[in-house]
Amino acid sequence: MSELILRKVEKTYGDGPQVVKGIDLHVPDGQFTVFVGPSGCGKSTMLRMIAGLEAVSGGDILIDGERVNDLQPRDRGISMVFQNYALYPHLSVAENMGFALRLSGESKEQVRDAVGRAAEVLQISHLLDRKPKALSGGQRQRVAIGRAIVRKPRIFLFDEPLSNLDAALRVQTRIELAKLHRELGTTMIYVTHDQVEAMTLGQKIVVFNKGSVEQVGAPLDLYARPANLFVGGFLGSPKMNLLPARVVAQEDARIVLALAGGSGRITLAGHPSRRVGEEVTLGVRPEHLAVVQPGQGVSASVELVEHLGDVSILHARIAGSAQTIAVRLDAHAPEFALEMPIGIAVTSSSPTLFDSQGVAVPL
Repeated sequence: MSELILRKVEKTYGDGPQVVKGIDLHVPDGQFTVFVGPSGCGKSTMLRMIAGLEAVSGGDILIDGERVNDLQPRDRGISMVFQNYALYPHLSVAENMGFALRLSGESKEQVRDAVGRAAEVLQISHLLDRKPKALSGGQRQRVAIGRAIVRKPRIFLFDEPLSNLDAALRVQTRIELAKLHRELGTTMIYVTHDQVEAMTLGQKIVVFNKGSVEQVGAPLDLYARPANLFVGGFLGSPKMNLLPARVVAQEDARIVLALAGGSGRITLAGHPSRRVGEEVTLGVRPEHLAVVQPGQGVSASVELVEHLGDVSILHARIAGSAQTIAVRLDAHAPEFALEMPIGIAVTSSSPTLFDSQGVAVPL
């Protein structure tokens, strides 16, 4: 188990633009940290620099206080699990899992014992004699994880390891990874573009965007208190509703917003340092909205209702604009006809307000 510290880490390819821009980060010993962000945001490049598979253009990477920038991957005490499993097709499961140990000169008995222990943890002892082609996708992923475990690394790195699995298997494997972390207690860094994976797995989430870190924090903290428009719009499924508005009044510990398009006004409690006439964005989660009678709240019309079983998501178009808004409904909500006029009210006492630069401001 080890801590990881990144100090002003940068990556530039030749004369091209910076793909990682001066990242500072502390990953404590034993923490499960998730790097999340859209494709091309720099999260996988950062992971590969930690592993030693990419050279660092600037800054320092420290593991347990040791600068590892110039160390070979094999000397960093890191094991990496890739998206495509990277198993040798001509070797058995046991041979794949023990391959790195054999290369390092471990005896047959030591290799056999290490592989056996890892196989028990991952519940694949019955697969040790099989070849990869005889395994399912989920089983192959467990073998790849087992190959990492037997090396007893200081840090585990996962590069989108579930992206090739179907939806049901992804859920099951997420549960197994969380359980594995609890059992091993090893520092783990997990890269994904799937914000559901990030929210369910990470003790800490690092949100990347265009080579920079937008926000770092616990999943529920980032969900409830996004630092800016990007984080608010990225985390959550459905994502946070982001409604352009203008401050029209501020008095008696209240602020009144007029939504773009003249579709209604929203009054919020709080003392934000906003000026009357200032352009802002109101961020509100779908579960913090309710459907009310037409003429109340924000005027809108029903565009689509997605029935998801225990909940439904109502999508509506705000009157006078092209802006759509999502409302989470419970399973007992009434049916809504398409194009039906409705009102939408904010039920939460703490929505998020963003200034004209997209930065969250306190209410």
